[in-house]
Amino acid sequence: MNYELVIGLETHVELSTESKIFCSCGGHSAAKEPNDCVCPACSGMPGMLPVMNKHVVELAVTAGLMLNCDINRYTTFDKKNYYYPDLPCAYQITQLNHPICTNGCVNLKTSAGARDIRIKQIHMEEDAGKLVHGGKYSYVDFNRTSVPLIEIVTQPDFRSAEEVVTYLNKLKSMFRSGGISECEEGAMRCDVNISVRPEGSEEFGVRTEIKNMSSFEAIEKAIRYEAQRHMDALEFDTEELVQETRRFDDASGKTFAMRNKETEADYRYFPDANLMPIIIDDEWLEKIKANKPAAVDEKAEDYRLAGISDKEIDMLISNNKISKLLDDIVAMGANAKDGAAWILTDCAGILRKDGKTLNDLVITAEKLYAVIKMVDNGDISRNAGKKILIAVVEQGVDPVTYCKEQGLDKKFDVSAIEAVVDKAIAENPQSVEDFKNGKVKALQALFGACMKELKGAGDPAVIKTLLEAKLK
Repeated sequence: MNYELVIGLETHVELSTESKIFCSCGGHSAAKEPNDCVCPACSGMPGMLPVMNKHVVELAVTAGLMLNCDINRYTTFDKKNYYYPDLPCAYQITQLNHPICTNGCVNLKTSAGARDIRIKQIHMEEDAGKLVHGGKYSYVDFNRTSVPLIEIVTQPDFRSAEEVVTYLNKLKSMFRSGGISECEEGAMRCDVNISVRPEGSEEFGVRTEIKNMSSFEAIEKAIRYEAQRHMDALEFDTEELVQETRRFDDASGKTFAMRNKETEADYRYFPDANLMPIIIDDEWLEKIKANKPAAVDEKAEDYRLAGISDKEIDMLISNNKISKLLDDIVAMGANAKDGAAWILTDCAGILRKDGKTLNDLVITAEKLYAVIKMVDNGDISRNAGKKILIAVVEQGVDPVTYCKEQGLDKKFDVSAIEAVVDKAIAENPQSVEDFKNGKVKALQALFGACMKELKGAGDPAVIKTLLEAKLK
């Protein structure tokens, strides 16, 4: 018998805010040591009341707009009651009755074709703490407690592991590009609800939930294992399937039962009386819409039309910081394709020497554009521009001032370069002789002598052309 896989996702995304959702403690990334980013409010001390972070609402609405959701103008918070050591209040503040976003849709393209994935809802909630197990003891780190999350809940519309991974990658690109979340490991976690049914059937099979996975590779492996487990149970009666929560063990590649699947009744939800309803009026919503970033697909197409390669587009789309840097210098007048090369090749190369990545790049759009403009205007050579860029990235210097101080702004006409070429030929007779004897590398030695004399400010193409002409 042929079977159909049915999957729904609950994706938790940690928001990029400077403080937690209900107190002024710094976000999770602000913590340096265990429990050093905790206050009486987020550690559950009696009598402490939550205060809503407005920016969390704005990011949640932005995420909803990016996922084509309806934005609910009236939204409230509820208490989800359960006891666990990393939940100091013994309840989690979340949204059940009036979530902030509903009825969205995301279009996917996979090897099976295009498919629309319906978004049931997006709701805001606080994260729990973290348990650290070691030896005889387990330790609790409350730094992550009350860090703001959004949870994106889909309808059971996925039919393969490929679709799931494509969807998660799309979310990751969209949220990074939109400044909603960096979606780094641990900041994007996924619960996979999975069942199997005979092909053509309209009834859902027994559902299991695989909890709290952050690796896309692990998610794909877990889906494939669990799908096969369900099909074996249905086809060969290997076990009785029950609704339950399972965990995925990366070492063995298998899932294992954790507990019976809870229902809403098990959590005893009720409205949180400590938080007033949030009303999103027309003015606030229009302001959020005005700041909504361009859709990832639209931005990628704009880059493609500018002549940027697909590989470079992937790098730009996945990194909001460098994507914004490129957009800013293009707005100032830089060519998009050339600007991408300056960032993804030159800046990345400078950082790579010190074992850094583009995430570590510290440069303003104004300084980068100043370097590009000097090269484009012919004030300096491309090689001189690279030297200036190194100083800007590593030392933070002003590019125009540095250019003048180092004498890199001298414009060399052809006659001046020709004089330097003649001098290099006259002072390096052995290299000249080697070149005439067929040693091509000898030309590089003469070229290097010219560049040294010109302090890197000469046009490499002009120097090479003159050298070849005179030597021949």
